[in-house]
Amino acid sequence: MLKQSQVRTKRAALRLELIRAMLGYMPSNNREDPPLGPQDDDPNRLSEELDSIIPDSPDQPYDIKDVIGHVVDKQSFLEVHAAYAGNIVVGFARLNGMPVGIIANQPAHLAGVLDIDASLKGARFVRFCDCFNIPLVTFEDVPGFLPGTDQEWNGIIKHGAKLLYAYCEATVPKVTVITRKAYGGAYDVMSSKHIRGDFNFAWPSAEIAVMGAKGAAEIIFKREIKTPEDAERYTEDYKQKFANPFKAAELGYIDDVFEPRFTRPRLISALSLLRTKVDSNPSKKHGNIPL
Repeated sequence: MLKQSQVRTKRAALRLELIRAMLGYMPSNNREDPPLGPQDDDPNRLSEELDSIIPDSPDQPYDIKDVIGHVVDKQSFLEVHAAYAGNIVVGFARLNGMPVGIIANQPAHLAGVLDIDASLKGARFVRFCDCFNIPLVTFEDVPGFLPGTDQEWNGIIKHGAKLLYAYCEATVPKVTVITRKAYGGAYDVMSSKHIRGDFNFAWPSAEIAVMGAKGAAEIIFKREIKTPEDAERYTEDYKQKFANPFKAAELGYIDDVFEPRFTRPRLISALSLLRTKVDSNPSKKHGNIPL
């Protein structure tokens, strides 16, 4: 059995190892570009496993870390703050050797909703990456903000706005992939086109709408729905007309819709185009972040 001093020494060694790994993704200062890593993973690699990773049922969870692992350079994902706010995943990775910051909703925990803790965790990481010129890659599957009086009394609107503000203010390249749900205000917050996202992509399984098709149909067609068959028909009609990525692409909110297997090469191509991106915020002393 390890003594207490040995346990402390082991924990300290693990922390130092994590810090060394994290520093490998960061530049020496805020005026330099992040250091390129080894480019030993094919940038055109297709991951056919991603084509079947989204469950048929919209209520069934899956692990977003599996998606991240298939897309980024092999063994390059370094998750940080893993023990806090598990409904959002943040960390560093590489795409064709280029360091990126990953922000992803986690459907396997609280269905990936945004709550106070997740908003704070995401906002802090987005601002950290922006400080050191690290591009942001967002994987979105968010059904909305967590409802409830506890969240409201503790300021979910104020804290959720911090994540919105962080994405809006960030001037680094920002690329988003919507894998499944993108509902309501939470869709806007997760680096949408409406808050200066550079490239926004979607998988065919994406649902971009104010709310889920079933709930929306029950509200909009309340008087028309008389039987379960009616409910199913109106729900499917709503999906076809509104809750799909092609309608969003038609309106200019999505740049492209592609099969999941092509995610890696499309992200690498988008980041390559954005490598020389120059952006700035309006001239001012500083912004007024919602504290």
